[in-house]
Amino acid sequence: MPLQRTCLTLVLAGCALLAGMPAHAQEAGAEVVIMQENVRFDYAQVLAVDPVYQVLRTTRTERVCDGQEQAIKNGLSRVVGAVKGTLGAKVEDSGETENCRNVPVTRDYRRPIAYDVDYVYKGSKYRTRMARDPGNRLRIRVSVTPQPVAGP
Repeated sequence: MPLQRTCLTLVLAGCALLAGMPAHAQEAGAEVVIMQENVRFDYAQVLAVDPVYQVLRTTRTERVCDGQEQAIKNGLSRVVGAVKGTLGAKVEDSGETENCRNVPVTRDYRRPIAYDVDYVYKGSKYRTRMARDPGNRLRIRVSVTPQPVAGP
C-alpha cells in the first residue's frame, strides 16, 4: 500500500503542476491571437495564354512500293497512302506486281496538357499554370491578412 500512495501522490502533484502552468503563462503576457483571414473574389484581365504541349511519338509500319520511302520520310505518308491505294487497285487490275516492303513510320502528335496564363490584377502582372484556357478574364481569390507587429 505505501507504493500505491506514493504513485497517487505523484499523480496528484503532476496534475496540480499542469493545472498551474496555463495561469503562469497568462501572467507572463504570452497571448496567442488567431487572425481571421479576409477573403473575397475578383476578376483579373488575362494578357496571354500559352498552351503547354505533351508530345506523343508513335511508330507503325506501312507498306511502301517502288521508291515511295523518301516521300514517307518527308511527312507525306497520307498522300502516299492515298496514291498507293489508288495505284494498288490499278496494279491488281492489270495483274502486274510491284517491289513493296514494310517500312517503320514515326509520327509526332502534340496535345495540350496545361496552359500558362499571364494576367494583370490592380497593376501587377502574374503568371500561373491552369488545366483549362480561362478566356479573357480570370476569377481570382484575394486574401488580406494584417502583418503581425513584433512585441515591444
